[in-house]
Amino acid sequence: MQTDGRRPRLTPAIADVRRAVREGLAEIAGRGSASTGRADARADLLVALSGGPDSLALAAATAFEAPRAGLRAGAVIVDHALQEGSADVAARAARQAEELGLDPVIVTRVEVEATGGPEAAARGARYAAIDEALAATGAAAVLLGHTLDDQAETVLLGLGRGSGAVSLRGMAAVAEQPGGTRIRPLLGIRRQQTHDFCRDAGLEPWHDPHNDSAAYTRVRVRHEALPLLERELGPGVAEALARTAEQLREDDDTLHAMAIETIEDLVEHAEAGIAISAPALEANPAALRNRIIRYVVDSEFGVSLSRAQTLAVAALVTDWHGQKGVDLPGIRVVRRGALLEFARA
Repeated sequence: MQTDGRRPRLTPAIADVRRAVREGLAEIAGRGSASTGRADARADLLVALSGGPDSLALAAATAFEAPRAGLRAGAVIVDHALQEGSADVAARAARQAEELGLDPVIVTRVEVEATGGPEAAARGARYAAIDEALAATGAAAVLLGHTLDDQAETVLLGLGRGSGAVSLRGMAAVAEQPGGTRIRPLLGIRRQQTHDFCRDAGLEPWHDPHNDSAAYTRVRVRHEALPLLERELGPGVAEALARTAEQLREDDDTLHAMAIETIEDLVEHAEAGIAISAPALEANPAALRNRIIRYVVDSEFGVSLSRAQTLAVAALVTDWHGQKGVDLPGIRVVRRGALLEFARA
């Protein structure tokens, strides 16, 4: 890392990443999310820093842009303790954050539970630690280093799992969460650009060996599936997948808003749970009808329905011939006359 006090020359990669961060910081100010002016806040925002090229480029660009936007930027480093020497990696990232001028710099070590997939478990522990750091510093937003390539991988994984709009809409550039706003300024930046940024800025990123391990599905998508698509379909596949996510996010948000508005007229409380007017539900398009069913079950009972489960419930509306009902995890759905009733089993 440069330590002679000279600024790195403004290369295209540095300019692009800084511009993306500048727009992300403007988003904070525009939404009134920053804690500027709060006497008890130690930072307005934090950068989630692993020490890898993406997050290190993000941290350096934020350290440059935040003071110019009148914002105080710190960093949070999460040590997942999943690899030998992880504490040293976290300490190195903390030193880099301090040298960049980020303050405060918080290092937190987490325990990743063995339940569930390793990637999901690590992600859950990481976000919990980030939320704690936001609360401790008074910061209202965290910047995350996900790139356009990460977005493309997310969409491709969603396609492979057949998980619908929830996955295909990808990651949000700005997401309001209970712990604070999550902002991903680099979703329009290619991964190679963050590597170029670090090289041009004289920064030495850490390269996570897990990112080269074929044991992880996402790594196989990154190193095998996407390059194959690029070779067979031509360049621009990653950008096309990211555009698809953006378009589906718009569609998904619109359908969600329509479902919420429609639910107010369809749903009523029943003696043992909740009921929906079957004829009124049937009058809606299938996409909206199925979404209403999923939303009611999730919000009322905390259960996420699969496609097959949703269609089984919908059949009580569109293909009703006196069938007894549908058993869902912990829920019983029956039709009584014109009402579709949901109750705990």
